[in-house]
Amino acid sequence: MSDPGLRERKKRRMYETVSDIAVRLFLEKGFDAVSVAEVAAAAEISKPTLFRYFPAKEDLVLYRIADHEGEAARVVAGAEGAAVEVLRRHFVAGLERGDPVTGLSDHPEVLAFHALLYGTPSLVARAHAHQVRSEAALAEVLGGDLDARLAAGQIMAVLRVLALENWRRMAAGERVADVRPDAVAAAQRAFGWLAAGLPPRLRAETR
Repeated sequence: MSDPGLRERKKRRMYETVSDIAVRLFLEKGFDAVSVAEVAAAAEISKPTLFRYFPAKEDLVLYRIADHEGEAARVVAGAEGAAVEVLRRHFVAGLERGDPVTGLSDHPEVLAFHALLYGTPSLVARAHAHQVRSEAALAEVLGGDLDARLAAGQIMAVLRVLALENWRRMAAGERVADVRPDAVAAAQRAFGWLAAGLPPRLRAETR
């Protein structure tokens, strides 16, 4: 009998390998200039096999951030305290360690990946769908009612805008050490505004 764990590890390696090859080609030539067939050939797999793993060309890129989908919901569900405070601490901790998802990373590969992602309209649209699903997951954790959906929309918008501002400054050539204090201060302000404007039960509870 085959090992289910081994099968899962092999599948994950396939995802990672094909995605890495695709991203490298997209960075070299541009997203629109590289066909799915070219990616499949470079990965030494058939085009139908590639589509079994990645239903759309954009998924080859978005796989890099797929594990962040629903992250806000998981963080809130797994912690005690007010949802906004829990997410504030999580985001600030990400800034302190230079987590790429916060936008505060000047690693050349991260900068190149973000430039590809934000500079390609079809990838921006696919990333928006990722955002919408994350928002829905957070709303469910917060209670699922209208107040929860409104709160989740505000929270996800704040996270997105903060990360984009950090990435904008990184892309302009600023240093992480110079940007981090501003990024932390901006996050503290933004989450403070959020907490002040949310319904009382969502300020005091995680779910």
